[in-house]
Amino acid sequence: MTEINQRIKALRANIGISQQKLADMMGVSRPTVTQIEAGDRKVSSADLIKLSEIFNISVDQLICLQDEPEVILQNNNPGKKTVPGMRINVPQKNLDKFKEILIYILNKVGSKPNIGETVIYKLLYFIDFDFYEKYEEQLIGATYVKNHYGPTPLEFKKVVAKMISDNDIVKVRDNYFDYPQTKYLPLRKAILSGLKAHEVELIDGVLNRLCEMNANQISEYSHNDVPWLTTGNGEIIEYESVFYRTPLYSVREYS
Repeated sequence: MTEINQRIKALRANIGISQQKLADMMGVSRPTVTQIEAGDRKVSSADLIKLSEIFNISVDQLICLQDEPEVILQNNNPGKKTVPGMRINVPQKNLDKFKEILIYILNKVGSKPNIGETVIYKLLYFIDFDFYEKYEEQLIGATYVKNHYGPTPLEFKKVVAKMISDNDIVKVRDNYFDYPQTKYLPLRKAILSGLKAHEVELIDGVLNRLCEMNANQISEYSHNDVPWLTTGNGEIIEYESVFYRTPLYSVREYS
């Protein structure tokens, strides 16, 4: 079995779908998926594009030409965020804020049928980038990469894994219409003592504006935001690009 075939099999297992479901999403037969995962069938360029859309990663990441960065959850000193293929250090204060904001989001909208992992990615993106545009400082300060379905926070899976092990949240496999969906439900209330009033106000504003969108709608919406438009596929989205937003997306009044 080759590396690409192993990666496809692992990604399918990670989102909790069967070979038959993946075959249906790709528009091929189940034996075709079996052959791909076993390394008995060459993966075509059309297959790669379709799989990158299904797994919400770039084609380069799918074929491992662009490795994902190592995410380190630190206990004390702030670290430096670096480009993909290297290390992203998450200091404790950022980790605490990430956890409490995510739990706050899940308590407010997590039970809505449209709120799966993809929607949460975009809610976090708009919370982070709206806050940076409005106040010129970071809120969560996550590292977002440009993928087919829009901005994706690279620290998310590592942080969520820790939150699941700490019994802060639970991961649930579900379906939204005919599509598999990963949901996260909170097991406690958010601790808001570390958040300021204007931070909570901005989070509430983003949720009120976007929480009714499904994954396709919020992904398409993110695709017209200048930070996403000005970033290459698979690249880190720079926070400074928010200052070039169009009026539809801008949350700041400029003189």
